[in-house]
Amino acid sequence: MLQISAQQLAELLSGIARAQAAVVLGLETATPGTRSNYVLPAIQNVSHLRDHPNPTLIDLPVRMLLSYMGRVGPDIDAAARELERLLGGGGDAAPVQNESTPAVPGAAGGESLDFSSNS
Repeated sequence: MLQISAQQLAELLSGIARAQAAVVLGLETATPGTRSNYVLPAIQNVSHLRDHPNPTLIDLPVRMLLSYMGRVGPDIDAAARELERLLGGGGDAAPVQNESTPAVPGAAGGESLDFSSNS
């Protein structure tokens, strides 16, 4: 069974965001002004920066893309910590274990990151 850590998932999301940032850069090169006038406002809108100060699982990849589009780039360790928080692997977001909730590392609400099963 494949087990992926929060650090590995953060690195994977970072790579995807990096590829997306390259596509946006290509658009900007082909059509100057596209990034600042159209793409960046749309990405900022879906990142929910104002609505959710702490990213949700849906917001985290978009925020990583925004950081790649900036000057600094994402902090992979901070993203891994956020993933741990969001997936219930640490802190006060950890689910309570009982007989109905399986003890799967990285599981949140009975779900896991194991994509190898065919069920």
